[in-house]
Amino acid sequence: MSRAYNFSPGPAMLPEPVLRQAQATMLEFGSCGASILEISHRGPDFIAVAQQAEADLRTLLAIPDDYAVIFTAGGATTVQALLPLNFAVAGQACDYVVSGHWGKTALKQAAHCVDARIAASSEAGGFRDVPARAHWRLTPGAAYVHLTANETIHGVEWRDIPEAGTAPLIADFSSSIASEPLDVARFGAIYAGAQKNLGPVGISVLIVRRDLLEREGQPRAPIFDYAAQARAESMLNTPPSWNWYVLGLTVKWMLDEGGVAEFARRNARKAALLYAAIDGSGGYYRNEVAAGARSRMNVPFFLHDPALDKLFLDEAKQAGLVALKGHRVLGGMRASLYNAMPEAGVQALVDFMREFQQAHG
Repeated sequence: MSRAYNFSPGPAMLPEPVLRQAQATMLEFGSCGASILEISHRGPDFIAVAQQAEADLRTLLAIPDDYAVIFTAGGATTVQALLPLNFAVAGQACDYVVSGHWGKTALKQAAHCVDARIAASSEAGGFRDVPARAHWRLTPGAAYVHLTANETIHGVEWRDIPEAGTAPLIADFSSSIASEPLDVARFGAIYAGAQKNLGPVGISVLIVRRDLLEREGQPRAPIFDYAAQARAESMLNTPPSWNWYVLGLTVKWMLDEGGVAEFARRNARKAALLYAAIDGSGGYYRNEVAAGARSRMNVPFFLHDPALDKLFLDEAKQAGLVALKGHRVLGGMRASLYNAMPEAGVQALVDFMREFQQAHG
C-alpha cells in the first residue's frame, strides 16, 4: 500500500498509526468476541472507551472541571443550529463576528430563532482578514458572541482572539482545535467537528461552561438539549460509537506525540515552509490573506495563470499529493496542514511547486 499525502480540508488525513490500530481492532475489540461496531454503547467495554476519550481530551486541551464535554452526532453545522436553542431565548440578540464562509453559515443557522446580528464582518474585503476588534458593534444584553477561530475555505485565522465583553464568547474551532495551546476558560463554549484534527467525520465535540447549561433556552426536543446530553454523558441515545472510538485513538496519539505544544511547533514550521514557497515564487503563486491573519491549517493559493490549474492538480496527484483543489467559492488551490500532515508532506508539496514552476513557468 502506498499512501499519498492527503491535503483534504475534511474529511481529512488521519494519523497512520491511528488507522492501523483501528484496523487491527475492527474485527474483534479486546476480549469482546465482537467488533467495537457491534457492541452495546451501554456495555462496560464501550463506556470505558468513551470515558477514556473524554479524560484524554481534557488532558490534551487542559479543560477545566467547570466545563462539560459533550460528544454529539453530526458536524459543526448541527451544533451551530442548536446553540441559540440552548443558550438564548426566542428573539434575543446574538452577536456574530463573521470572518468567512463558515461564520456566515453559523449566522444563517441561528437566524430562524434569534435576532442574529452581524457584530462585525470582513466580507467587504473578500474575507482576506479578520474584523478588527475596534470595529465590533456588540449588543448590550446579547446572549453570546460567536466567531469562527479558523476559516477553512478562506484561509483566515484569528491569531489573537479578542475579549468579547460581558457576553460569553462561543467559538467554532473545527479546523484548528488541538493545533496549539488554548485557554478554554476564556470561552463560554468551544465546539469542533472532528473531521479535521480530532478524528473521523460524523461526530463533534462541544466544550461548554456548566453554568451556560443552566440557561432555559427555547423549546426543543430532549435530544437537542445540551444539558440533558451532559447529564447522560453524551449517551442520551445511541452515539456514533465507531467515530467516538477513533476520535479517542486520535487524541491518544496526539498526547503520545507531545501534546498541543509540540503540534504548535510542528504546525508553525509547516505553515512557514509553505508560505515561504508561495511568497518566494516571484508571483507565480500567491496567497491573498493579510499576513497577520494567515491560517496555519488551511492555505489557499492561486497560480498566476488559472489555465494551469488542471495540469497542476493532475501532476500533483501523480506525485502523490492529493486533494489540493480549492473550494468552489474561491477556486485555485488549497493545502490543509492539520496535525496528521507530517512535515515531510509539506516539503514534498513545496518541492513539487518549485519543479512545476520550473517546468511551466
